[in-house]
Parts: sequence; C-alpha cells; structure tokens
Amino acid sequence: MIFKTCSEEQTRDIARSLASCITRVAIIALAGDLGMGKTLFTKAFAEALDIKGTVTSPTFNIVNEYNDGIIPLYHFDIYRLDHISELYNCGFMDYIERDGVCIIEWADRIRDEIPGYAIWVEFILGDTYTSREIIITGTISEDLC
Repeated sequence: MIFKTCSEEQTRDIARSLASCITRVAIIALAGDLGMGKTLFTKAFAEALDIKGTVTSPTFNIVNEYNDGIIPLYHFDIYRLDHISELYNCGFMDYIERDGVCIIEWADRIRDEIPGYAIWVEFILGDTYTSREIIITGTISEDLC
C-alpha cells in the first residue's frame, strides 16, 4: 500500500490506522532518511494504543518500553548502533518474541535480523519538503482497517 501525505497530521492518521489493525503481537520496521517522520509515526501509533507516557526516540538507549497501553510497545532506534552485538545485548530477540508491538526505527540497517513476518513502513520524500510517500508492506488488511 502506498500513501501520499502532505502533513504531519496525515502521517499520524496512517499510524493510528495501522495501530487499529494490531491485535496483540507485531513487528513494525520503519525505514527512511532523517526527518522523514519515523518518530512522529511511532508517537501517533503509541497514542492509538492508549500509551499514557511521553514517547521519545530511544536513540541512546536502543529501546524504550511502554507498558501502560492496551498492548505493550517496545520502541527501538537503531541509528546509533555501532555493532550488531549491541542489539543482542539489549535483548532484541527476547523483545521480538514477547507479547506486544516492536517498532524499530532504522530497521533497514538490521534488515537481516528482522523476522519475515514484520510489517515494513518506508518513508520517502515526496515532491515537496512536507510531502511523503509512505509505503506499507507485509500482512495487514488491504484497506488499512
């Protein structure tokens, strides 16, 4: 599915719609350059899961956990990962097997480590600075619920 957005609110709407499709367990792999909306997407996704806390990018922690919503959310940011061992040291394999949703920013940097059943969300700069194409692939409803 390809979505064209022209605003942050439209990006949030897509994230909320995707979140409404998730019943219990999912891996959402986000890919795209800096400033494309990956963290904004994650924040809106978390809001749709009724996460109460402030969602921030775990750039220096690798993962932040949010357990106060209707489904647990594990938010990874792989941007500053120096070596794949750091991913395993933070318990990545345990997280992706847990009940809940793993959202992984910069997932394209660890593509070989992402399970085949993941939902990929790719952000591509559109015709203008504020426009984006958001390409979603994986097993989800054709009408995005």
